[in-house]
Amino acid sequence: MNEKMKQARLEKNLSQTELAKIIGVSRQTINMIENGDYNPTIALCRNICKVLGCTLNDLFWEDK
Repeated sequence: MNEKMKQARLEKNLSQTELAKIIGVSRQTINMIENGDYNPTIALCRNICKVLGCTLNDLFWEDK
């Protein structure tokens, strides 16, 4: 589950649909990424980070 991405999206007051539209994917893709059911490409991760104002480490690095 990608709680970091979900939290960053909510802090920007974006719905899954709005984020998806901005980066050119479906809402289902955003949902699957947030639920940990889909591993996005680096290009998609970079686009998400750009829109949310975060780094790859901020959103996709797993803290263990």
